[in-house]
Amino acid sequence: MIQDVVAWVLLAAVAAYACAGGTDYGAGFWDLFAGGSERGKRPRWLIDHAMEPVWETNNVWLIFVLVFMWTGFPVLFQTVFTAMWLPLALAAVGLVLRGAGFALRKPMTRLARRRIYGAAFAVSSLLVPFFLGAVVGGLATGRVAPGTEASADAWSNGTSVLAGLLTVAATAFLGAVFLTADARRFDAPDLVHYFRLRAWCSLGVVAVLAVVGLAVTHHDARYVYDGLTSGAGLAVVLVAAACAVATAWLLYRRATGWARITAVGSVALVVIAWGLAQRPYLIPTSLTVDQAAGAPTTLRWLLLVTAIAIVLVGPPLVLLYRLDTSGTLQPLAENDLRRTAVNRDPAKER
Repeated sequence: MIQDVVAWVLLAAVAAYACAGGTDYGAGFWDLFAGGSERGKRPRWLIDHAMEPVWETNNVWLIFVLVFMWTGFPVLFQTVFTAMWLPLALAAVGLVLRGAGFALRKPMTRLARRRIYGAAFAVSSLLVPFFLGAVVGGLATGRVAPGTEASADAWSNGTSVLAGLLTVAATAFLGAVFLTADARRFDAPDLVHYFRLRAWCSLGVVAVLAVVGLAVTHHDARYVYDGLTSGAGLAVVLVAAACAVATAWLLYRRATGWARITAVGSVALVVIAWGLAQRPYLIPTSLTVDQAAGAPTTLRWLLLVTAIAIVLVGPPLVLLYRLDTSGTLQPLAENDLRRTAVNRDPAKER
């Protein structure tokens, strides 16, 4: 049915944002814990250079998710933004502060102002994924249903807190893996070791939180727990775990290019497993895909517009990510600008 196709597209977009946006949030996480101005100078230098070409692009997926929710599943959109408006508002404020902090800290010449903007970027990179994960955890417990009023219990329960922490840990894992690859691309062996160690540590934290999560969701989100521990959901979870283990081994072998692929695969597969676990519900166990879907005509037009967007936007996005990961997109250094000025031909400019 058409609403099922729309639901799968929405889930794919969520997975894309979890991976692309999660990598950026992870870079900000490690920026926060890089240390003081001297000790953290090298890691922050790498984070700035690695993020600059694509950090704004990754928010395209978030916009896509919001538009798809609003148009394709208006009841879901209304329910979530009514009951969870506070964590979503905090996440939105964090997104603004994060973008402003990253954009403004580099041109600042005074150390004090650079620290303020850097702190806004780094702290927001931790808080935004936490609040988004807490919202997902609250939905999984079934505490939210159509008509539910906003309450702290909907997103501050044990499952929500654990989901928020797990989301932060997953972004830290993704960020460390990608920064390890970037460090090798920039020929910085000290930073390769630095971020590889953090990738292993964050993966260990993800594993511990996942085990704790099974115990918590067994009582607090039983429908999702049953879906993740049986059938197709369990199969996808096992493949995701295999990808995570493969990432750790590939990092040990310094095969950082392949490690990025397996790391993205592990996170994306967890999102897909979550979707499989709660089907046919969008909100277990109160709102199914059929109940939340918009009018069939609207869904058909939504899929048509999505197909056109994929054709028009997809290739440039793939090219951008390819150029970035291959090291082609590098900002001009001051020496490059000086060399350009020296070689400029005034006659041609006239």
